[in-house]
Amino acid sequence: MLSKEENPPTAVIDSAPPASASTFARVGLLMYGFLIAYASLYPFANWRSIGVAPWDFLLMPMPHYWTVFDVVTNIVGYLPLGILVVFALYPRMRDGAAAVIAIFCGMMLSGAMEAIQTFLPNRVSSNLDFLTNITGAALGAIAGVLLSGAFLQQSRLLHVRREWLVPEAGRGLIVIGLWPLAQIYPQAYLFGHGQFLPTLSEWLSDWLEQPIDLNALMISNLELTVQEYWLAETLITAGGMTGALLMLSCLLRKQAPRALLLPALAVAAIGIKLLANALLFTPANALAWLTPGAKGGLLIAAMMVGGLTFAPVTVQRRLAALSLLFSLIAINVVPANPYFVATLQTWVQGKFLNFNGAAHFLSVAWPLFALWILSHRMHRLKR
Repeated sequence: MLSKEENPPTAVIDSAPPASASTFARVGLLMYGFLIAYASLYPFANWRSIGVAPWDFLLMPMPHYWTVFDVVTNIVGYLPLGILVVFALYPRMRDGAAAVIAIFCGMMLSGAMEAIQTFLPNRVSSNLDFLTNITGAALGAIAGVLLSGAFLQQSRLLHVRREWLVPEAGRGLIVIGLWPLAQIYPQAYLFGHGQFLPTLSEWLSDWLEQPIDLNALMISNLELTVQEYWLAETLITAGGMTGALLMLSCLLRKQAPRALLLPALAVAAIGIKLLANALLFTPANALAWLTPGAKGGLLIAAMMVGGLTFAPVTVQRRLAALSLLFSLIAINVVPANPYFVATLQTWVQGKFLNFNGAAHFLSVAWPLFALWILSHRMHRLKR
C-alpha cells in the first residue's frame, strides 16, 4: 500500500478558459468589407456598360502608368482584411488553413470590385490593383497567423480586455474604434455625423434624372443668424461627443480606468480631426473646426460625461442614444454653415479620392452603427 509520499502527483488542471471565437474580429471583418466596397465603388454614379466583359481586366497588359503611392495603398488597404479573416476563423481554423482562406477571400473580394468597376466610368479596372490587393491580403494573412497567439489566446492584451470590458463589448468596441476615423471626412459641424440628406439627394437626382435637394425642401424658409449657427454647432458637437464617450463608458467594467480611457478617446478623435484638416485643406486650416460653437460643445460634453461617468449603465446607454439621435436630427435640419462651405472650396482630394469615399461612408453611417449597438439586446442587459 502506498504511503502519502508515494502517491503519484495529480494532474495539473488548466484553469485557462477555452479558446472562443472573437466577435470583435467577425464584426470588424464585416464592417471592413463594407468599407472596401464603398471605397472601391465610390462615387456610385454614371453606371453604364462600355462593351467590355467584367473579367477582361485579368487579361489586359499591365498599366504603363502607376505610382508607388497606388501600389502601397492597395497593399495596405487589403492587409487588415487578411488579418481579420484569420482572426474571424479562429478557433475553428488556424495557421495555414486560415491563411489560405484569407488569401482566397481577398482575391474574390478584389476581383469582384475590379469587375464591378468596369461599369463605372470614373474608375478603372486594373490587374495591377488586383495583384497588389491579393498581396496585401496575403501579407495580412501571414501577420494574422503570427499574431493569433498575442491577440486571441492567453495574452496580456486579452487579459486587459477581460478585466476592463464587459463580455459583450466586441461589437461596440469596433464602432467606438471607428469614431476617431470618422473625423477624417470634412463635416459642417464638429462631431456632426450622419448628414445623409445630401447623399440621398444625389442618388435620387441620378435615379429620377432631375435635380433633387431634400435639404432645401425641408428647410427652405429656415435662416439662421451667426449666433444661432454657434448655438447649433454647440448642441451638435455636445450631442455627438457625449454620445460617443457614454457609449464607451457603457462597455467598461467598474474597475476600468474611465478617467484615462474616456479622455484618450476624445483626444484621439480631435487629433485625427486636426491632422485631417491639415492634409485635406491647408496647414493654416488645421484648427478651422475649433469655432466658438465647437468650444462650447466640447465644454458641455466634458461636463455631461464627467457627471455621468459613474451613473447606472442603463442611464448612460439611454442618454448616449438620445444624444446621438439629437445630433443626427440636428445635422440634417440645420443649414450648412456658410463659413464651412467657403472653407470646403480649398479641399484638395487628389490621391485621397478613394479614401475620402470610405471616410464619407464612415461619417454618414457611424451614428447608425452606434444606435444599433446601443439598442442591441446584448447591451440592454443589466449589470
